[in-house]
Amino acid sequence: MHDESTRYRINQLTDTGTTVNLALSEDVELETVSQQQMMLEAVDRAVADKEVKEQIKPILEAILRSQPQTVIKSYSQTVIQITMPKKRYEKIGSPRVGDRLLIDIRKA
Repeated sequence: MHDESTRYRINQLTDTGTTVNLALSEDVELETVSQQQMMLEAVDRAVADKEVKEQIKPILEAILRSQPQTVIKSYSQTVIQITMPKKRYEKIGSPRVGDRLLIDIRKA
């Protein structure tokens, strides 16, 4: 059995008076990567010869600089929707939008 404890950030909170609905997504810091950077790294990995790399890189950089920059954040986040009684919500400290929750996910 594999246990995984993951932090989630509250994106949306709806209080109906008797229940509280929480919309959560994984609390993951994503580093933005440009498409240009990804392509240069791919060429760096694909070409083994150092001399060839030194010849290709300036040409590739010049071509890529003329292209529009596309910033990529690549990570498929888990999203959870929770509805709980208001009393239980209050027992966990009444978290607000932007707060983080630690949720244990495991197979029973």
